[in-house]
Amino acid sequence: MTVKEKIEPLTMTFEDDELVPNNRLPFLIYKHAVDVGKVEPERAIEELFGSHGWGDMWRNGIYDYLHYHSTAHEALGIARGHARVRFGGDRGKEIEVSAGDVVVLPAGTGHQSILASRDFSVVGAYPRGQRMEITRPTPENHQKALKTIPQVGLPDTDPVVGKNGPLVRLWKQ
Repeated sequence: MTVKEKIEPLTMTFEDDELVPNNRLPFLIYKHAVDVGKVEPERAIEELFGSHGWGDMWRNGIYDYLHYHSTAHEALGIARGHARVRFGGDRGKEIEVSAGDVVVLPAGTGHQSILASRDFSVVGAYPRGQRMEITRPTPENHQKALKTIPQVGLPDTDPVVGKNGPLVRLWKQ
């Protein structure tokens, strides 16, 4: 698994839109972070995430309906293909992601696949001890999420770079 030595993610934050809470922590995008030119890029991403303490992994795509996770932060490693994904809810931003990219969503960040290639494949992972729950944007869920999101602990490591990675620095400011 090859990861660029001095990689810095693109960062952005999304405002609470009263249905999707989003988060004050920055959303991170590592463009072309992982060499996925291997026979099984999903396994390479799983090994990378696992080596940095992120687990409870899955392989799939990104749901085509708006949702968020109010009980866990989430890393998404793009193993194959490409997609246009809206992050931050209906008032968020559509971003093109492709094989080798990794995005890290702080708890509460809305996301939804808008259009994906047929071969689109994602590996998802969560910080140690965090369990993901899929939450749809409703006023009731929003109110609950405002209570659970502040209780979600900060990860000890960056899923791409590890203990001294950008996520650790950016999320503790």
